[in-house]
Amino acid sequence: MSYTTLVDATTLRAHVDDPAWLVVDVRHQLSDTAYGERAYAAGHIPGAVFLHCDRDLSGPMTGRNGRHPLPEPEKLAARLGQVGIGTTTQVVVYDDAQGMIAGRLWWLLRWLGHDRVALLDGGLPAWQAAGGAMTEVEPTLQPAEFIARPQAAWVDADYVQERIETPHMVLVDGRGADRFRGENESIDPVAGHIPGAINRCFKDNLLPDGRFKPAADLRAEWLAVLAGATADQVVHQCGSGVSACLNVLAMEIAGLPGSRLYAGSWSEWCADPGRPVAR
Repeated sequence: MSYTTLVDATTLRAHVDDPAWLVVDVRHQLSDTAYGERAYAAGHIPGAVFLHCDRDLSGPMTGRNGRHPLPEPEKLAARLGQVGIGTTTQVVVYDDAQGMIAGRLWWLLRWLGHDRVALLDGGLPAWQAAGGAMTEVEPTLQPAEFIARPQAAWVDADYVQERIETPHMVLVDGRGADRFRGENESIDPVAGHIPGAINRCFKDNLLPDGRFKPAADLRAEWLAVLAGATADQVVHQCGSGVSACLNVLAMEIAGLPGSRLYAGSWSEWCADPGRPVAR
């Protein structure tokens, strides 16, 4: 059996020594980009490897392509193979930030054609609450061949601009409501949102303990967001194409596959003063 959306802590505990499974720790903080490596060194799920949000899960910034540009598929594929992800590997990704960073790697793997990837539901807190062990021992990497087969899972700024406020696109902004409204902007140089966007914070998919809501609840909520549109009309964005990946995942859990990511998101959009802004 393969897992393509979520894995609970009990299931992961049963497979933590399974050579066909690989756990990836992607803990990260925007305000302290060295946090993840320190946290991993201090203790992680046994057998887990570490990937860095900026260095491994993102490409180089130009000042106009957002804070977390997509990496080159070939470069990302090489890195994934280096840490041991092969064609048949069951990958489990986790963080300690309600899945905000782990969702990015989930999406990247799906983008490159690797469906056997699941988020640890509830993240590291759920693992520890279930009695899962922690270790400081770093595993010996077992390189594998990862072949990238990029899918049509994302759109660019031109795609979004051509469809602003038309029935051909439902644009969903996954940031918090205050940043969506243009209040309390502390990350990007311009406050506001893309005209016509709907606000659905990625945290709205979660229960108070950080696990995802039941699939039926997510389906009802997302069908209300879609308001009659189809899933393939939905484009997700956030600040930099990271937390919005959890909205993509939530729709998959809800049985509504086919939505896409505007990878550059608000940080790319607002870098061009010629693009419209709503507040």
